[in-house]
Amino acid sequence: MCDMKHAHPKKERTFVILKPDTIQRGLMGELLGRFERVGLKVVAMRFGVADEKLFWSHYNKDDAWFEKKGGNIVRERTEHGMPVDKEPIEYGKDIIRALVKFMTCGPVLMMVLEGNQAVGVVKKLVGETEPSTSDVGTIRGDYTLDSYNIAAVDDRAVRNLVHCSDIVSEAEREIGIWFTEKELLNYRLVSEAILYDVNLDGILE
Repeated sequence: MCDMKHAHPKKERTFVILKPDTIQRGLMGELLGRFERVGLKVVAMRFGVADEKLFWSHYNKDDAWFEKKGGNIVRERTEHGMPVDKEPIEYGKDIIRALVKFMTCGPVLMMVLEGNQAVGVVKKLVGETEPSTSDVGTIRGDYTLDSYNIAAVDDRAVRNLVHCSDIVSEAEREIGIWFTEKELLNYRLVSEAILYDVNLDGILE
């Protein structure tokens, strides 16, 4: 795996999944276009129904995460007069159970994107995790209207179209789960000259 800590900034990589709701709504090309138009480059891609065990490795959360997320759910259920019938940690684990079920219900498109500050750029393009609070102009803000509340009422995962890595170290870990080093292509786009070349030699004839 490429060590992004010592690579040129333009070589930073991030991991993205276009989720089943993206595929079923015919939005693959539109969302991929948003990533490409900003200057990011696809260096690996796979389409298909993913393995459930790999998704459990992908969503590698500890008990502290389960307790925190579960506590939020307990508070929301209490505020809305809904019954609380299990411990916070179990509500937290239900999040991952629902996510894995959703992510394996149909085909997904997994990809590795490369470019300057790729992790942060993709996060900015995608928007907040909850679509209903995502800004207009982001993928989640523009293309869906789901919310934590309705997902909790229906006992399912939030349908927010895209997964993307939060930080560089997480991107490296996730890429390693889904792709081998040989599957990560090294190539140059013509457009990279405009984005990155120090001197734009050869433009004038």
